[in-house]
Amino acid sequence: MSPTMAVLTTENGENQYQKGVKRLYESGVSKVPSKYILPILDRPNTSDQKPNVSNQNLKLPIIDFKELQGPNRAQVLESLANACEQYGFFQLVNHGIPSDVISSMIDVSTRFFELPFEERAKYMSSDMHAPVRYGTSFNQNKDKVFCWRDFLKLMCHPLPDVLPHWPSSPVDMRKLAATYAQETKYLFLMLMEAIFESLRLVGTTENNTTEEDEMLKEFQDGSQLMVVNCYPPCPQPDLTLGMPPHSDYGFLTLLLQDEVEGLQIQKQDQWVTVEPIPNSFVVNVGDHLEIFSNGKYKSVLHRVLVNSTKGRISVASLHALPFMRSVGPSPKLVNESNPRLYKDTDFASFLEYISSREPKGRISLSLGNYLLNKKN
Repeated sequence: MSPTMAVLTTENGENQYQKGVKRLYESGVSKVPSKYILPILDRPNTSDQKPNVSNQNLKLPIIDFKELQGPNRAQVLESLANACEQYGFFQLVNHGIPSDVISSMIDVSTRFFELPFEERAKYMSSDMHAPVRYGTSFNQNKDKVFCWRDFLKLMCHPLPDVLPHWPSSPVDMRKLAATYAQETKYLFLMLMEAIFESLRLVGTTENNTTEEDEMLKEFQDGSQLMVVNCYPPCPQPDLTLGMPPHSDYGFLTLLLQDEVEGLQIQKQDQWVTVEPIPNSFVVNVGDHLEIFSNGKYKSVLHRVLVNSTKGRISVASLHALPFMRSVGPSPKLVNESNPRLYKDTDFASFLEYISSREPKGRISLSLGNYLLNKKN
């Protein structure tokens, strides 16, 4: 019997898959286990009617953060609005976060997933409220088919309270990840100010001291979740996905990628691969921002491909209002010609919803629409 088969047969049933794909890869697996094989129509390159995968990479709209802070702010805000309406995604360059903070975060994340499994397993938890959680797939407690992905999730607020719970190995993990979390939080706050301005909710004389100004203050104490993703090389990448089609909760997600392609977004009913730009962030509209904008800005489905030759690391920083703070459409964006599309929802309801079902598609928007349909 091969060493790989020995690993797979000596462990009890489904338990082997709960330990993650990094461990499978390290065992030398040469075929994707059936637990990871998607139904034919859900696989990366197939469709029931016509090809739905573009052969060309997508160059997302580029927002220059430095230009956003300068005399060309009005033109950049217009580009930002167009990107959020038409794509739900944009690439952020010249963001001001030092390159060594960026490279150190990728490096320490890589080193964490290179630790022995027993060290990584210390942080395994099924508690979605845990300040640190190591796991696999998308929702390993509910997924019928597993994804080719392991993750480390770090709650980032309040940082002094959660930091002692973060991994102590590698020894510089806490310091480097905390610095990165603080930098991305500040960048998010600056971006949300621009988002509100692009929606014409702040920045004009008639809109001084608005509800949105109060929200900007609330974001400082808002939820921040950092998700470090590890996608090891996969022996049969055409049979599985690193992440299934989904949208993100919250207002904005700031995604840091290495140089390996993998992220795809849905554009005009086709899956298109996003071309990485070094030292940039991929920023996407979250479900709560779509709800707040009453559908003007789009939270778009995206997924992750894997490949057979290169592992991939990414770090997603997801930002939202405080845990119990509800969000609904801005009253300024609702009128007779633009009726209210969503009822209020919050992050707590989202977690309750996702923990009760197998995630698929636009999760918290589905929740928002459900609540609206139930409204008397």
